[in-house]
This record gives sequence, structure tokens and C-alpha cells, in this order.
Amino acid sequence: MDLNSLNAKFKKVAGGASTVFNRAVQFTEEKLGTAEKTELDAHFENLMQRSDKTKYWSEILLKHTDTLLQPNPNLRMEDLLYEKLDKKKKDRTTQYEILGNSMVEAGNDFGPGTSYGNALVKCGQSQIQIGNAERDFVTSTVNNFLQPLSNFLEGDMKTILKEKKILETKRLDLDACKSRVRKAKSQSSTQQDDIAKAESDLRVAQSEFDRQAEITKILLEGINSTHAHHLKCLNEFIEAQMTFFAQCQQYMSDLQKQLGSYPVGGGPSNNNTSSSSSSLPAPSNTYTPPSIEVTAPTPTEKRQAKALYDYDAADSSELSLLADELIMVYRVQGLDPDWLMAERGSQRGKVPVTYLKVLE
Repeated sequence: MDLNSLNAKFKKVAGGASTVFNRAVQFTEEKLGTAEKTELDAHFENLMQRSDKTKYWSEILLKHTDTLLQPNPNLRMEDLLYEKLDKKKKDRTTQYEILGNSMVEAGNDFGPGTSYGNALVKCGQSQIQIGNAERDFVTSTVNNFLQPLSNFLEGDMKTILKEKKILETKRLDLDACKSRVRKAKSQSSTQQDDIAKAESDLRVAQSEFDRQAEITKILLEGINSTHAHHLKCLNEFIEAQMTFFAQCQQYMSDLQKQLGSYPVGGGPSNNNTSSSSSSLPAPSNTYTPPSIEVTAPTPTEKRQAKALYDYDAADSSELSLLADELIMVYRVQGLDPDWLMAERGSQRGKVPVTYLKVLE
């Protein structure tokens, strides 16, 4: 490498260092109030402020909406990690589905033929439906609201911030050049060549500043279209939320109608006019126990039987049962073959054969 190349490189490095130094001096003097600062026009300042507000509130909306969709901070952190690693997020069971599955399991354990067990099953199924609706709502919100906000912050907003930073450096260069020209003209000992050089540097700095200001202004004015797009995304979020709440209301309304026919109290009747007057679906409509070999008594014969499941009487002609209790049963002429007449002390009523095991 020859001497001229080394000299050119040295001048380039020295010039760069000098520019950085001049910016630092200008910035410091502005903070101390000893140097003048080029001010942007009011319209430009308004554009700058609006971009700052757009960035701030987009970040806040993104954060709080994400919290709404996933309240658990540990799971949010896990999702963020998957996102950084460009991996697909885990499909999680919603809390509604967890509750719904628990209710269904509990209802099946208590016995779907009982009013409480059947109600638990139906409530669980409704909770699972709500969970599915919630998953659709979350997916829609992420795709149509959160993702556009995130794309703006990671794309256009970063570009705007980059160009604003460049504009600030160009402004510092311009004001530093203005300061040098003022100093050169104020000193009588300054050569005309030095003044001409300072004025030439000022013209270059002014040109670069004006060019960067125009680029930045165009980007800032694009915030208008950003707001229009975000408004469209906001409407889609509200529509998804309305759909979700409407589905929840419909599921709960249907469930309430189904539960409206269930008696408040469960278990066997204590007298002939107890809760058995409430209307319940017939056993065949709600639950069919596994088929059991039943040795039915003759029409005139009374036999002891064991209740296999809980059973709530649908009306006053029936008798409620508790699992494992012993009762007396017999046939009655004209009674459906799927039913037996049963007695428990002074209480009497028909019970379904499939809920009994007739003892020898």
C-alpha cells in the first residue's frame, strides 16, 4: 500500500472523527443554551408527535390485548420464546374446556340418570362449547388485530425511528456548520478562503438536511394510512368479540332452558308430595344403563331388589332411588314391562327395571 492511499485513509478517518466531534459539541452547547438550534416547522413537529403517540399506544394496546387473551404471564413468556425461535406455539386447552371436561367426568361419575349428574354433563358440554368459541376469538384477534400492530412496530415504525435519527444527525451537522460560519465571520483575522470553505460546508449540510427532512416527512405522513388500517383492524376485533359473547349468551340460554326442568333438590323423596312433582326427562331420553339380566317377580310375588344407580323420580307415580339401597318390588297388571312397582316403607311408586338388581 503506497503513501497516498494511507494518507487518503487517514484523512477519511480524521474527517469522520471530526464530524462526530462537531456533533457532540453542538449537542452539548444546545443543552447548555449557548448554541442555536434549527427548529422544524409546526406541521413537521405535529407529525413527529403523532408518530411518537402512535408508537406508544400501539405498544400499550398490543401488551394489554395479549394479556387479555393470555392472562398467565408464564405462558405469555413461553409463547414469546417460541416466537423468537420461529417455532409453532403450543395448542393449549382453554380454561373453559378444562372446567367443562371436569364437569362431564363428574356428571358421568354421579350417574347421568340423576338430575345432578345429568345437569353436570350438560353444563360441561356448554363450557366446552364456550372454550371452542374462545379459541376462535383468540385466533381471530391475533390474526386481525395483534399481528397488524406488531407488524407496524417491527416494520414501518422502526424505519421511521431510523430516519428520524438520521434527520437529527443532519440537523446537528447543519447547526454546527452555521456556528462555524458565524465564528469565521465574527473574527477579523479569518481568511476569506476559510469563510468560503465554511459557507460551502453549510450549503452541503443544508442540502443534506433538507433532503432527509423530506424523506422523514413522507414517512411521517404515512401514519395517516396506518391509522386507517388500524381502525379497520379494531373493527374486526370488536366484531370477533361480539361474535364470541353472542355465542356464549346463546350457549348459556340453551343450557338454562335445559336446566329449567330439573328439580332443585335431589335424592329420594321423604313423603308422597316431595320434589317428585317436578318435571324430569324420562330415563330413556337421558341415560340408558348397560343391559342387565333381570329376574322379574310374578304379578303377585314381592321380591327384594338392590338399586344399581341413583334415580330421581320424574313425577308422583315414580319412586326415587339411591344407589345400593334395598327395596321391595313386584309386578302390577297393565304396567309397562320396563318398569316395576316398588315400596320403601310407606312410600310406593314405579321404578325402571334397568336400575335394579332383583335378588334371589
